[in-house]
Amino acid sequence: MRIDPQPGSSGAHNSSTALADRLAGDGLVSRVLRKPLAYIALTKPRVIELLLVATIPTMLLADRGTIDIRLILVTLFGGWMGAASANTLNCVADADIDKVMKRTARRPLARDAVPTRHALIFGVTLGAISFAWLWWQANLLSGALVVATILFYVFVYTKGLKRRTSQNVVWGGAAGCMPALVGWSAVTGTIGWPAIVLFLVIFFWTPPHTWALAMRYKEDYRAAGVPMLPVVATERAVTKQIVIYTWLTVLATLALVPATGVIYAAVALVAGAWFLLMAHQLYAGVRRGESVKPLRLFLQSNNYLAVVFCGLAVDSVLGWDTVGSFLGL
Repeated sequence: MRIDPQPGSSGAHNSSTALADRLAGDGLVSRVLRKPLAYIALTKPRVIELLLVATIPTMLLADRGTIDIRLILVTLFGGWMGAASANTLNCVADADIDKVMKRTARRPLARDAVPTRHALIFGVTLGAISFAWLWWQANLLSGALVVATILFYVFVYTKGLKRRTSQNVVWGGAAGCMPALVGWSAVTGTIGWPAIVLFLVIFFWTPPHTWALAMRYKEDYRAAGVPMLPVVATERAVTKQIVIYTWLTVLATLALVPATGVIYAAVALVAGAWFLLMAHQLYAGVRRGESVKPLRLFLQSNNYLAVVFCGLAVDSVLGWDTVGSFLGL
């Protein structure tokens, strides 16, 4: 499951909010759809895309390339419900700062489109359904991991770390790494070392991904009183940290090579070199005093993670022999 690792993620659910705004008239369709769309926006649906990117390849690796459609679908549904729960409860906890930040001022609770009490009940209900579903359809460990993720994200990160330390997304980002553990445990009933490595890949990837966004919108965070690293440190210090965590991300992807094959290794190397190049270019631009575009790194970091996990999926299912024969190699 993927949950928003920062207080307001690049309009992650802006498409739902924008549609709700367009339906804000007095017509029958507007009145019927306005409330459901507001509840959908609470879950930040676009943020949950990583659920698909991380969970399926992890499950394929755990099952040695076997495609168990039923188990994949039930795990995705349970993980989606858990992520939706965490994101909704995050909106409840962050309603005050969402009203201050320009990018988040149109969120449902910030504009009073949904009563806070109803949003709280909605979020808790989604979490309960997620746990019960995964326990029933997969195993108890998967359900327990989802519950632990929700509790960590809401109480440790949102209520504890976010407004108190510039390292908030470093440790709080652990909640966003859970798709690897949930996917693996759904297949095996345990947590194997490859799942831990994939957890670390997402863990190290989260800071450069989030700090690049925060560099672009640091005044928004400052106005809300959120001490993101770009708010309290110089751009040079921030981009240096981005480079360090990018290296850690790439090294973590390579640590998985012993459990995979040639395809994954090649994808991890090429994509990693590309990710490192972008991070170093951002750092070099700041050192030279140039006007930089950190949002580019933020957007491309999504592509990087998707490419790496897709490479893992192809490697797990097909392997080099199949792909090589198809390409005539």
